[in-house]
Amino acid sequence: MRRMLLAAALLAAAAVAPARAEEKVLRVSLNTELQVLDPIVTTINATRVFAYLVFDTLVGIDSKGAYRPQMLEGWEVSPDRLTWRFRLREGLEFSDGTPVTAADCVASIKRWARRESLGAQLLRAADSLQALDARSFELRLREPFAFVIEALGKPGHTIPVMMPARIAEAPADKAVTEIVGSGPFLFRREEWRPGDRALFHRNPRYRPRAEPADGLAGGKVVKLDRVELVSMPDQATRISALMAGELDFLEIVPFHFIDRLRRSRAITVANQRGVEQMVAILSINHLTPPFNDIRMRRALQAAIGQADVMASLGLPAGMAMEQCLTIYMCDGPLATEAGTEAYRGAGIARARALLQEAGYKGEPVVLLHSESSALLNPTGLVMADQMRQAGFNVDVRTSDYATAAVRRMSKAPVEQGGWNVMPIVWNGIDLVNPLANPAVANNCNEFNSGWHCDEQTTALLRELAVTADPAAQKALAEKLQAAFHRNVNYVLGGQFAAPAAYRSEVTGVVPFAFPVFWNIERR
Repeated sequence: MRRMLLAAALLAAAAVAPARAEEKVLRVSLNTELQVLDPIVTTINATRVFAYLVFDTLVGIDSKGAYRPQMLEGWEVSPDRLTWRFRLREGLEFSDGTPVTAADCVASIKRWARRESLGAQLLRAADSLQALDARSFELRLREPFAFVIEALGKPGHTIPVMMPARIAEAPADKAVTEIVGSGPFLFRREEWRPGDRALFHRNPRYRPRAEPADGLAGGKVVKLDRVELVSMPDQATRISALMAGELDFLEIVPFHFIDRLRRSRAITVANQRGVEQMVAILSINHLTPPFNDIRMRRALQAAIGQADVMASLGLPAGMAMEQCLTIYMCDGPLATEAGTEAYRGAGIARARALLQEAGYKGEPVVLLHSESSALLNPTGLVMADQMRQAGFNVDVRTSDYATAAVRRMSKAPVEQGGWNVMPIVWNGIDLVNPLANPAVANNCNEFNSGWHCDEQTTALLRELAVTADPAAQKALAEKLQAAFHRNVNYVLGGQFAAPAAYRSEVTGVVPFAFPVFWNIERR
């Protein structure tokens, strides 16, 4: 009987194998696991990747930083730049089969703006935002706002994705429970197995633009049947799976494997430049002692040495900078040295002296350490060691990134589950526009974990929002950076490349700061 059952099972497997073999599937391992499905309520990078699979945006940014119509057919602006009229492309549908309407867009923008600083500034300048007909909506401003299109095309965290109005009308402080988008892929929640894998099927209702794909802009043509995000926390296991063909794409290569993968003809290692690179950051809780005291933040600022933080990554030569003190990327158009005087003479000795001046009494400092992240594990350990050398009583709490990210939202005292500092990373693409740059843009935002708040920064952001002259914009960007360093919103850990790697039979990969999965083919 057992032999008969085995034979039947083998025959059944043989019958379905050809159909499965014909499917075009891309198996992907992200740097952190997908856990949160609403891109309005979190800044986790895995959720951003999810967002661009399932949702779409009105405006898309290309690889050169230009903003182009995406869901929009286009827009018109009045001569005084106070009235903006937008028109959707014809035939756009949500994954549930309902048409995308202007009312859906208005509701989605309003929900996003309740949570995101750039959106809040846009609507603060607005008299009204309303649908005109099924495909058109209008924004009327009380005063000029210089970054309307940049706001609607913001690629960074807290993304202005479009949802049906019935979903977008949900509170902005709670994740939506129903996932209905108009993006190139479908997500079926019933197939999702957290801790194992998430499946994304080609969306037959999606209507790509006619132009070639370029960054987040152009034609998002899906040439795969399915994308699978596979949970695989162990870094060495990811590399073995990629080499064996069990994975097709790694979001970030563990750095000590880069040279090995470059020598393999079966693997392509991406080449990151400019805004495709990343910045290591030490996020600070400004509400909870000891870093509610600016003197303690300045001691922390002096203690973190970028050269050692970057060395911990083990990157090949030329892939990391020993020091980068601008919040706009060292090779970016707004790069400046404004405010960097604070780093003169910085180091462990200076940090010790500042701690003594501040009257630090050895209170525990809780550092949230993300062991499963190829980026955050080494940088976190080095930052913790530097802090200890300076005299901080560091209490390292180790977990996976998703757990640490949830705890980072807590305002509780450390003895009640709170936190003080957490190593994170920023994508360079998020730092291009000062009004969207997380170093300063979330100033005084109650939803921004860390909760830094500086009156001078608030005034500068409001002035920048209405300034159209490029030279004046650059001068204000310099003042914003100076305010960042003075107030020590965060501590900069250094700029580096964190390349993806994929099987060489995978073609059509769109180069960008984070992975996107349209245009990809399998040879």
